[in-house]
Amino acid sequence: VYQVLAEDIKKLGVPVFGLMSDDTALFVSTLDAIGVPYHAARHESNALAMADGYAAATGKLGVAVVGRGPATANAVTGAINATRTGNKVLLICGEASSAPTQLGPDTKGLNTVGLLNAAGLPTFVATTPDGAQATLAEAVAAAERGKAVALLLPTNVQRSNVEAIAVESPAKAPSTPAAPKPRAESITAAAALLQKSQKPLFIAGIGAHRAGARQAIEKLADKTGAVLATTLKAKDMFHGNPYNLGIIGTFSHSAARRLIDQTDCVVVFGAGMNQRTTSFGTAPPPGVSVIHVDVLRSNIGRWAPADVAVAGDARLAAEQLIEALPDRPKAQKPFHTEENLRRLAEFDMAGEFQAEHTPRTVDPRALILELNRLLPPDRNVVCDSGGFLQIMPYVSVPGPDYLKNTGDFSSVGMGLGSALGFAKGRPGTPTVLFIGDGGLLMTLGELETVVREDIPLVIVVLNDCAYGAELHYLKLRDMPVARSVFPDVDYAPIAEALGFQTATIRSLEDLRRAAPMLQRPEGPIFLDCKINAAVAGSFMSQIVESEKRKG
Repeated sequence: VYQVLAEDIKKLGVPVFGLMSDDTALFVSTLDAIGVPYHAARHESNALAMADGYAAATGKLGVAVVGRGPATANAVTGAINATRTGNKVLLICGEASSAPTQLGPDTKGLNTVGLLNAAGLPTFVATTPDGAQATLAEAVAAAERGKAVALLLPTNVQRSNVEAIAVESPAKAPSTPAAPKPRAESITAAAALLQKSQKPLFIAGIGAHRAGARQAIEKLADKTGAVLATTLKAKDMFHGNPYNLGIIGTFSHSAARRLIDQTDCVVVFGAGMNQRTTSFGTAPPPGVSVIHVDVLRSNIGRWAPADVAVAGDARLAAEQLIEALPDRPKAQKPFHTEENLRRLAEFDMAGEFQAEHTPRTVDPRALILELNRLLPPDRNVVCDSGGFLQIMPYVSVPGPDYLKNTGDFSSVGMGLGSALGFAKGRPGTPTVLFIGDGGLLMTLGELETVVREDIPLVIVVLNDCAYGAELHYLKLRDMPVARSVFPDVDYAPIAEALGFQTATIRSLEDLRRAAPMLQRPEGPIFLDCKINAAVAGSFMSQIVESEKRKG
């Protein structure tokens, strides 16, 4: 059976990520022997992150193979993260024999189905040799619908003899349903509200980007005099538009906030309006009308109230609103002024802060601005979770497809595996990973994977010698911080021993000396950037203030 299933996996035309165990060793070895590209991680959770990163980069199915019992348990964090990304991910796990045994206790025994179901993964089990191919095809079809699913392969089923049968190719993706068109009544209500607005603000989320709505939203903004902003996941969707405010909410800059605070109507296209988009419930300002457009009706008003709900495709909604609204003279577009154009065009992120360097550390904001200049502009960016996420306004990407933020489960340590998979999916574009020292140490073993797999990954460690988010949280709560800080360890020699080009960065001058290897990355690069731990992201104070408001 394992040979037949390996052949079916080959028909998918995608690589496999994983970490073999005794119960998947025959299957993995066969995959490799028949020419399926196989990329081995050093931890099962990272194998899942690699599959999810590959799926995010390509839109294809990401496949991960791990063992049973403790291996499956190790994979759970990555599996939960994958369930929340909306990417196509298939987790294949070994499973205990379904035949009774008298050999003694099963030290790898685990209620695998119960665990994976609790983690949010629909789980398929190949219960018989004759049905294994059909079960694989069923699991692949479920994953192709844009979710993470699991397939369990009991050892006795894997090793049974069976004749291969013709099943519908698991590579065949289900047909994409037509984009749902919003109801005319909801468009009429939204248009009436928008027509009254003098200073509209349009917020686009990743749903709007995936709907291909940029051009229609920009055209609607021109017609109504709106300014444009995005969520973090849709970062730089409106790059180049003169009325682009960048990221809204927690990561907004001062020039954007000045206009956001003046808006009288917000139109949300394909965004969830979560706590960071709304600055923990403080934006948009109270009393502002909200029109929420989303392909799923259940998403509208889920986290923030909406005055008008428009259930449907973001691009179609924008196009219908264009047709429904009359032309507006320039005098009735107070956001679209020469003064605002000039302010936005001349805005410089470096003016947002006074750099706080120390003799042995660099201000993380200044560091990222310099890296933004030195790195190739055509790049992928992957970000781990942590306090260093304050860097997000200071780094740019060509568009949302080039950004992978691993915060769907808010799990530190998802970044390195995700970056490996993303880089495998985009071999022609340099991939840059931003990760804290905490996330690095959780996944340090994967540095060997980077070199073994010859992945040209640029790893930028934002090393504050602390769990930075917890450090600032404790400070804001006037609590002792001793258990959130750590010694200053130089990680560059470790990476160098594994085969990276490395540099330890304690100043902008150190960074500029590393410029030649950054501008043309030809192999794995590792920068241990010692950042000033005293510099806190604004979102930390917003978290604490939000908690205090709730009591």
